[in-house]
Amino acid sequence: MAQKRDYYEVLGVSKDTPKEEIKKAYRKLAIQFHPDKNPGDKTAEQKFKEIAEAYAVLSDDEKRRQYDRFGHAGPTAGGFGGYDMSGGFDITDALRQFMEQGFGFGDIFSGMGSGGGRRSRQSNRRGSDLQVKLKLDLEEIATGATKKIKVGKFVPCDECNAAGSARYSKTVACPVCHGSGEIRKVSQSLFGQMINVTTCHRCNGEGQIIENPCHACNGDGRVKGSKTIDINVPAGVSSGNYIPLQGEGNAGLRGGQPGDLIVYIEENKHDIFERREDDVLMVLPISFPDAALGASVNIPTLTGKASIKIAPGTQSGKVLRLRNKGIPHLHGTGIGDQLVQVQVYVPTRLSERESKLLQELAGSGNLQPGDDQDKSVFEKFKEALNF
Repeated sequence: MAQKRDYYEVLGVSKDTPKEEIKKAYRKLAIQFHPDKNPGDKTAEQKFKEIAEAYAVLSDDEKRRQYDRFGHAGPTAGGFGGYDMSGGFDITDALRQFMEQGFGFGDIFSGMGSGGGRRSRQSNRRGSDLQVKLKLDLEEIATGATKKIKVGKFVPCDECNAAGSARYSKTVACPVCHGSGEIRKVSQSLFGQMINVTTCHRCNGEGQIIENPCHACNGDGRVKGSKTIDINVPAGVSSGNYIPLQGEGNAGLRGGQPGDLIVYIEENKHDIFERREDDVLMVLPISFPDAALGASVNIPTLTGKASIKIAPGTQSGKVLRLRNKGIPHLHGTGIGDQLVQVQVYVPTRLSERESKLLQELAGSGNLQPGDDQDKSVFEKFKEALNF
């Protein structure tokens, strides 16, 4: 496994840099490598996660002290303030941290404070985030759409009104941690005495347990359920874009804040069109007479139909352009184009009369390659084949 870079090096700061300057450095780099600004760029996404992980440690006084003393060995001794960094940040963690800082998306993710030390009871109760994929046709991407999806998730328990306790029940101190919400273990290592502080598994860090839990939810205050959610998809999205929906994830424990739902966009393959950024390409088969004589042809578009003119003498492979018939730009104004690649159709079966007519035309000089207009190309072709 590749060795982790020094957190100070990742953010481009020194060990004596004040916390406010570290935040400024993080903001600048996070905006630069944010997935929204670098769609589909896996290298930028990896840097965004690396920056987020470094900031999560260096922005917290206790975690920073541990890191300055032990470096990356800190997590192996129980984590920075109980927060395990050994596996690194995933993209959801990194996005949430960015939004919590108020850098343009402050109202999207909330409730997951980045302060050090023991987590608050409310944050311990927060529901987990959910991720779903939403498949869209190009026609829906071109116009925008409202989609309904049914999401299986934890929902508040109706039996106890999400309290987790039966009627007239009360809470008592946790018998494992004796109300502290933490388990402390002291061990000896090469660095001296180490104190490993972890969240109590019995009370989930709250320090209290319910004396008589609700029979329907076993004291969690939530049960398995589902919800149908409306998703408004803007025009111009593409595979890899995501839509965060605040509070639509799993319900929190005993009335805790719900998690978020992150909807990832996935494009369906189209039968006719191929997307190229915000342009769409289609292949248009035409007959030899239409290519030679010219014609007006009706073709499909993402929003209906259009008529396109084929000029006399159009060659197979020529690309025609229909302005503003493509995909709207997601981050800006304007619309892409529809590209129409002409493909001259060569019949594979001919009647006897059709064969005779073509044989009569075959001797015509105008139907042979190598006229004045195409002479240079034809001569090069002959030379390549050593004619």
